[in-house]
Amino acid sequence: MEHKPLVGLAMCGSYCTYAQVFAAAAALRKDYRLLGIMSETAAETDTRFGTAVTNLRRLMELTGEPVVTTIAEAEPLGPARPMDALLIAPCTGNTLAKLAHGITDSAVTMAAKAHLRNGRPLVIAFSTNDGLSGSAENIGKLLNRKHVYFVPFRQDDPEKKPRSLQADFTLLGETVAAALRGEQLQPILR
Repeated sequence: MEHKPLVGLAMCGSYCTYAQVFAAAAALRKDYRLLGIMSETAAETDTRFGTAVTNLRRLMELTGEPVVTTIAEAEPLGPARPMDALLIAPCTGNTLAKLAHGITDSAVTMAAKAHLRNGRPLVIAFSTNDGLSGSAENIGKLLNRKHVYFVPFRQDDPEKKPRSLQADFTLLGETVAAALRGEQLQPILR
């Protein structure tokens, strides 16, 4: 049996992007084993884009195992179950801020902390309405952090949301592959 790298797929809010993330994650299964992680809020919140139960089930079907949804479940991911890469998609502005400032208060931020201690790539695919305002500083901090890579991003709706930025979720696979080689996919801003 061929060994495929283990990639954590951690999901935060930004529920409007879930369809894109799930589609891209399905393509990732060709090259990687996936481990599902969801923030507590994502795992418990029903929205107009789907119910929490449906989203948890979809992630479990993609990965073939239970989804990590608590800090206690996420903590051993670094020492006991190291991943080759951790992909946070979607990553909200709230989670960006926590990562930039070392705050660990969810399954996703704990998974990132546990993962980074192993010096392996953390890939961020963010979606935030304040990427060109409040979250800009945090994006800058993380762009300069060792082992942190970004899925290329763009303004998602310059007319209605002029400060909003969103990752190009079709580039998840390419970005993870580049990060595993220690490279940032370019150009970052598209």
